[in-house]
Amino acid sequence: MSEAIAPTQPARPYRWVSAHATHKGNVRKVNEDAVLACPERGLWAVADGMGGHEAGDYASTAIVDALARVAAPGDLAARVDAVEDTLLDVNDALRRYAEVRFNGETVGSTVVAMMALDTLGVVLWAGDSRLYRLRAGELEQITRDHNPIADLLDAGAVSEEEAMNANTNIVTRAVGGQGPLHLDIVVFDVEPNDRYVLCTDGLYRELASKELADCLRLDVSAASERALRNCLAGAAQDNVSFVFAHPCEEQRQ
Repeated sequence: MSEAIAPTQPARPYRWVSAHATHKGNVRKVNEDAVLACPERGLWAVADGMGGHEAGDYASTAIVDALARVAAPGDLAARVDAVEDTLLDVNDALRRYAEVRFNGETVGSTVVAMMALDTLGVVLWAGDSRLYRLRAGELEQITRDHNPIADLLDAGAVSEEEAMNANTNIVTRAVGGQGPLHLDIVVFDVEPNDRYVLCTDGLYRELASKELADCLRLDVSAASERALRNCLAGAAQDNVSFVFAHPCEEQRQ
C-alpha cells in the first residue's frame, strides 16, 4: 500500500496546527482513552482502550507511547511503514501482556492515526475511532468503522440514524484484540483550507454532524474547547477524546 504513496504535484510546504483533549466524561470513573498530537512531525493519533481499568487504559497508553517514539523518515511512505510496524509490535506486546496478567482476557484498544506531508495525508485505523475532514463546507468521514453495524450500513440494511443509535460496543478489529492485526489504510490529498478531527466514539455519539462541522470551522483551540464543553453538557456516558488539526500554507520566499 505505501509503495503507491507518491506526490502527483509539486509539494507545497504546510505548517500544521492542532489542539486536543481527553476526558473521562460524566459517567465513567476512569479515562481509558489516550491522545497523541505531534504537528511538527505530521503525526496524530487517538486510541480508545477496552477491557476495563488497568487493561483499557494500559492498551491505549501503550499505543500512543509507542507512536511517540516513531522516527520521522523523510518520505511519507517510510513514515507509514514505521507507524504500521509499530502498531503491529504493540498488538503482539498487548496479547502477551494479556496472557500473563489477565489470563488471556482482552487488553486492547481501537486506534486511528493520521500522518501528513506536503499535499498528502494517510490514515491507518482499527476499530471505530474515526477521522473526519471538513472541506468546502462538507463533512466527510474518511475512515470506516470496524463493527457489525458498519457492515449492515454498507449493505443498506440499516440507516445512518439507526447505525448511530445502535449498540456498537463490539468492534471487529482492535490493537491487542486479535492475532494478526489488519489495519486499513487510506491515502488522501491535503488542501490548505481542510479541517480534520480524529476522535473516539465519545465525541461523535455526543455531537451531531452539523455541530461537529460547526466546531471544525473554528480555529483549533476554539474548536477543542467548544467540542469538549458541548460533549460534557450532554450525557457524555463514555470517555471523550479528539484531535483537531489543519494545515496552514507557508508563505513562499
